[in-house]
Amino acid sequence: MRIAVFGAGAWGTALAMAFSRGHDVVLWSRESSEIVALRRDGENRRYLPGIPLPANLHFSDDLQQAAQADLHLVVTPLAGLRSTARALRAAAPATPLLWACKGLEAGTAKLPHQIVEEELGADAPCGVLTGPSFAAEVAQGLPAAVTLAARDIEFARHWVQALHNNRLRLYANDDLIGAEVGGAVKNVMAIAAGVADGMGFGLNARAALITRGLAEITRLGMALGGRRDTFMGLAGLGDLVLTCTGDLSRNRRVGLLLAEGKTLPDILQALGHVAEGVSTTREVAALSAQLGVDMPITRAVDGVLAGSLSARDAVEQLLARDPKQE
Repeated sequence: MRIAVFGAGAWGTALAMAFSRGHDVVLWSRESSEIVALRRDGENRRYLPGIPLPANLHFSDDLQQAAQADLHLVVTPLAGLRSTARALRAAAPATPLLWACKGLEAGTAKLPHQIVEEELGADAPCGVLTGPSFAAEVAQGLPAAVTLAARDIEFARHWVQALHNNRLRLYANDDLIGAEVGGAVKNVMAIAAGVADGMGFGLNARAALITRGLAEITRLGMALGGRRDTFMGLAGLGDLVLTCTGDLSRNRRVGLLLAEGKTLPDILQALGHVAEGVSTTREVAALSAQLGVDMPITRAVDGVLAGSLSARDAVEQLLARDPKQE
């Protein structure tokens, strides 16, 4: 089977490497210089330095050519999903599409599946790949398990069977909304966890934050139509725990640097990677207010990112909240 992976960042490269173990995979980037570097270096030095690329992995900067495949997998930052889906509609409109983008679209608060349906139509064969997975570990061939969610459970089951391997286990799910909300909002909680860790509040506080963060994710997800059990699985709790505790988490790193007093522009420049939680926080805070969903951790993170709250004041506000029933 031929798979075209669109987006040669850390996660796109890692997934291309993982699926090249059993399939013919082409990795696409819009930047010709990026493709030249991948071919020349035999590794993605910018995002995954020191991890050799498989000899059978192909590279292209020609979207029309790359799109001639059995499956499209879009792994751009969320900001690039709409334009990529639109280009793929013109290049190969009937090809099944998966995406591994997480977040809510800036300015619209739309989830990725809503963007795809607007660009490809409500009946497009599509789904999301999401769950607890750091790109560097997947690229190294370390074991991981993720969710493939689609409205059509048969579509999800088909592609789970086609893509599953003994290093990257896939599980089918038909709660597309729940899977996407879990993947998006856990990045907000990871920023909060980074702030708490950076301020030395300890492991007890981190555990409390993860637990209450999961409650916020679940409330929002169910208000949008997701199912509670999804948030107890890989796309919810699994992704949340990894992102809030792992040192490879970019969003947690944002929180750690905020706790040090660094400014957000300086933090984002130093990261060199997209931290989706930064833009997602604003959209989640606005959406939860619109829906009447109580999300105090999200509001606190939004205040810190907007500059209206210091990291310490945000934590103190959360700690000072009135007691309530769990």
